[in-house]
Amino acid sequence: MGKHFRNFRITLSAVITLAFLLMPLVTDGQVKKADFSGTWALNAEKSSFRQGQGQPPQGQGQGQGQGQGMRGGFGGNFTAKQEANLLTVERTRGERTITSKYTLDGKESVNSTGRGDSKSVATWSSDGKTLTIVTTRSVERDGQTTEMKTTESWTLTSPASLSIVSMMNTPNGERKTTMVYDKK
Repeated sequence: MGKHFRNFRITLSAVITLAFLLMPLVTDGQVKKADFSGTWALNAEKSSFRQGQGQPPQGQGQGQGQGQGMRGGFGGNFTAKQEANLLTVERTRGERTITSKYTLDGKESVNSTGRGDSKSVATWSSDGKTLTIVTTRSVERDGQTTEMKTTESWTLTSPASLSIVSMMNTPNGERKTTMVYDKK
C-alpha cells in the first residue's frame, strides 16, 4: 500500500504543478495588450512612404486621397483613445475632424466618410503587442466600383514610439508604407 500511496502523491503533485503552469494559458483574456492611447506626431525622418520614398505623397495625408477614411497610417498627427474593447482615432485636417472607431474583439466596425463607408476588423497578436486592422472600402471611379483593402499593423516599439505598417491594394498594385509616430 505504501508504494501506491507514494505514486498517488507524486501524481497529485505533478497535476498541481501542471495546473499552475497552464494557468496563464487558460486565462488568455488576461494577456496585457498594448495601449495606443495618446497624441501621436508623425516622425517623417523615421517613416518610409510608398515603398521606401522618404517623404509623404502630395495630398496623401491622413484622411485624404485614396487613403481617406482608413485611419492613422497615412501620415499626419492623430489622437488615439483606447478603452476596454474600443479604439477611437481622431484626426484633424484644417477645420474638419474625422473620428473612426474600431472594436478590438474581431467584430466588424463600420466608419462613414464623405466618400462612403469603410468596414474594418481589428485583431490582436497572441502576445497582445500588435493590433492588425484590416479595412475594406468600395471606391467608385469612372462608373466602375473597385474594392480597396488595407492591412495595418500597429506596434508600440517603445512607450513613446508607434509604428504602423500599412499594405494597401490599389488598381496600380500593392503599396506599403511604414509610418513612425512619436508620442507628444
